[in-house]
Amino acid sequence: MMAAPMNNFATPVDSPPDASAAASMVDVSVVIPCLNEANSIGFCVDKAVHALAGANLRGEVIVADNGSTDGSVEIAKERGARVIHVKERGYGAALHAGITASSGAFIIMGDADDSYDFGDVPRFVEAGRQGYDVVMGNRFRGGIKPGATPALHKYLGNPGLTALLNVLFGVGIGDSYCGMRGFTRALYNRLDVRSTGMEFALEMIIKAAQIGARITEIPIVLWPDKRGRPPHLRSFRDGWRSLRFMLLYAPNWLFLLPGGTLMTIGLFLVFWLLPGPRSITPRVTLDIHTMIFGIIFTLLGAQIISIGAFAKVFGYSERFDRRNTSLRRMLSRVTLESGLSLGGALLLVGLAGCAWITWRWVASGFGQLEAVRQVLFWAMWLFLGLQVIFASFFLSMLGISRGTYIGDYDLK
Repeated sequence: MMAAPMNNFATPVDSPPDASAAASMVDVSVVIPCLNEANSIGFCVDKAVHALAGANLRGEVIVADNGSTDGSVEIAKERGARVIHVKERGYGAALHAGITASSGAFIIMGDADDSYDFGDVPRFVEAGRQGYDVVMGNRFRGGIKPGATPALHKYLGNPGLTALLNVLFGVGIGDSYCGMRGFTRALYNRLDVRSTGMEFALEMIIKAAQIGARITEIPIVLWPDKRGRPPHLRSFRDGWRSLRFMLLYAPNWLFLLPGGTLMTIGLFLVFWLLPGPRSITPRVTLDIHTMIFGIIFTLLGAQIISIGAFAKVFGYSERFDRRNTSLRRMLSRVTLESGLSLGGALLLVGLAGCAWITWRWVASGFGQLEAVRQVLFWAMWLFLGLQVIFASFFLSMLGISRGTYIGDYDLK
């Protein structure tokens, strides 16, 4: 649906090649994903069309239909929307297809259940005109009407996931899952968002924060929806998917921090108990059994750190993490040979220590082995050396296969 001109956003040079001459003049695109929303899609399209016209904005309304069978498509067309059909199922898949088919330099997305007021479109555009790359709606600041969302989502789910998002990625927003938001096409083209499900909303904001995009929020009201059917969202399933998604995008928190903590605790216990038993209280003494746990913690921590290194290289090569310049610098200095050198040194130290203990045992006529602590200590370094050697080979293979490992290969 076309409305009057607006001059604050330039028409993008990377508009879809099949866009019509009229569509090429669009500056604001409103994209609405839809799956069987006949009860509400008409209200959404009407509000968006009237908002564009009332604010003198040159825009279009696109409904990305994900296979509706209830007449949603016909209603959207009658109200003036351009409908595109998306075969791949999923919230993210529908949005991505709708955004790709749109022509505007500034894009506003919102749900088709009329829980968001598309009359707010000009407010998002105004914030975009101020230079922000992403304009998020904030329902907690604007107001949540009675019955608009379950108490579990309002008081636990959304605030908890938003707090975790801010801790892991430093986004600094108050409503991470708001379904109404605006963003520039230039930013979206840089983000390479791949999620096809509900994680689409998280991936967009995580990647925007990683590349330093300017993000702001405006208060909006959440209204009870008019869908007239159960929601597609499943609280616990989708909550777990969101948590899993954030952790997979944060290998420092998922792997390196736990691994480093385990290894630090393990090494402390090993060195502390190497000379002999330690009394904590007159009745509590820590001995060789605790030292064994220390060795297990050390080896387990080293393994987790190795997996974290694999995850970071994979994430970098697959463009999950856009800010990892420190990893790029590290890979330019750390080669397979340096990893093998470190692992070989640890292996030789462990072998030398074990050989020394074995020689003493042979010299004693294979009597009772007294140096159990020393055996455990030197064996730990031997095992760590082997871990580093094989981890270095795998890291090199992973990098070479993805064209990211530096040494004899160039980062793409």
